[in-house]
Amino acid sequence: MNCDKIISTLTPQELAVYKLRALFSGYGYQQYKMSKFEEYELYMRNKDFLISDGIITFTDEDGKLMALKPDVTLSIIKNCAPVRGGCAKLCYNENVYRSSRGAHGFKEIMQVGLECIGEVGEAEIAEVIYLADRSLAEFSDSYVIEISNLDVLSELFSEFGVSGDARRKIIAELGVKNKDGILSAATEGGASEDEALLIASLADIYGEPHSVLKKLSAFRINDRISRVIDSFSKLIDRLNSLGVKDTLFVDFSVVGNTKYYNGVAIKGYIDKIPTSVLSGGQYDNLMSRMKIGSRGMGFAVYLDELERLPSQE
Repeated sequence: MNCDKIISTLTPQELAVYKLRALFSGYGYQQYKMSKFEEYELYMRNKDFLISDGIITFTDEDGKLMALKPDVTLSIIKNCAPVRGGCAKLCYNENVYRSSRGAHGFKEIMQVGLECIGEVGEAEIAEVIYLADRSLAEFSDSYVIEISNLDVLSELFSEFGVSGDARRKIIAELGVKNKDGILSAATEGGASEDEALLIASLADIYGEPHSVLKKLSAFRINDRISRVIDSFSKLIDRLNSLGVKDTLFVDFSVVGNTKYYNGVAIKGYIDKIPTSVLSGGQYDNLMSRMKIGSRGMGFAVYLDELERLPSQE
């Protein structure tokens, strides 16, 4: 049986896995296989990192409390041996078990993704975003990749002395572009009225990259933020040189828990699907929390969301 005939027998989900594995392996990402479960303690220590609060647990024969994995990244970080002077480039297709959106009960979700762990620099960050873009191109001609830089928000929090509880509220409100909610949380957290207004204006940072970068000039209130913005601008130039241009948008409502995430955050959307089908970003802060002296970045494609595509795609 030739290759075309084999491919014709694959289900849409199997074909998606086949395409993405071929893409990732072409850039040196090695297939990583893991267990379906981990010790529950791993998820309890990093519960805020998880998308879903619900975790399916059981007790093994040794009396340890175990959990069906709700997340892949934590397992890879825990089990991946550190690489000195380079990066571990890993890809996977794994099922995770999470509470269903808008419904009671759990759902088994197939994810395909990659992780780059170790000496992650500008070139590696650009490559991950490029591969995120190429991943969506495998399934549709009509898609966008949205990126932001969480370090801008973190530096504003530090400069204005915003409290921890307020930071979480601001991140939640920024994620839905609720400027009134951001203003309220920022002032309650200790920011002045002008400082709160500047934080809230991040909700307006959206659009084609080079036009948006001009708006970021208003946030150059100290040298640290200026360096972050300069680095972000260089990343966009690098992505343009790789061919990621027409599908790339900057959107500072793409956020994550700054206790775990830092730097670049990404989300991917395909036309006709109302929710993101891809998400990821840098998680150096998570690496530090797990006492691993390296950096990390990755993303996951949610194959259950891709099932919403019209059949011809």
